[in-house]
Amino acid sequence: MLMPKKVKYRRPRRPKKMKGKSKGGNHVTYGEFGLRATSPAWVTSRQIEAARIAMTRYTKRDGKVWIKIFPDRPITQTPAETRMGKGKGSPEYWVAVVKPGRVLFEISGISEEQAREAMRLASHKLPLKTKFVVKADEEIGGDANEK
Repeated sequence: MLMPKKVKYRRPRRPKKMKGKSKGGNHVTYGEFGLRATSPAWVTSRQIEAARIAMTRYTKRDGKVWIKIFPDRPITQTPAETRMGKGKGSPEYWVAVVKPGRVLFEISGISEEQAREAMRLASHKLPLKTKFVVKADEEIGGDANEK
């Protein structure tokens, strides 16, 4: 599982809203094909790992996969059937905050059909809507004008 080695605060406050678009990581930089988020969500470290395994199994470990998100926010939970008070719960799992426009995964070294299917399988493991993107289309298309 992905998680940070060290954090400044063990039990931070919960964020209010996930509004707005992603500020960075919006373009395919390393690979040829990418999977872009079109809705906001918290993606847990288990979901990232499940998506990675689905992609690498389908491609039979051909090509290279890049994970462009990292779960750096701990989410706490108090045990079930616990009375109020007694402080904040212990950290249970880690999430990456993903906003629309963020590229989650990149892949290269395989054909476009294989990449599309691998990304489709990975998107079924994630709790958000996604879109398949190609680096060549990004360079020519309208994304370059939005800077």
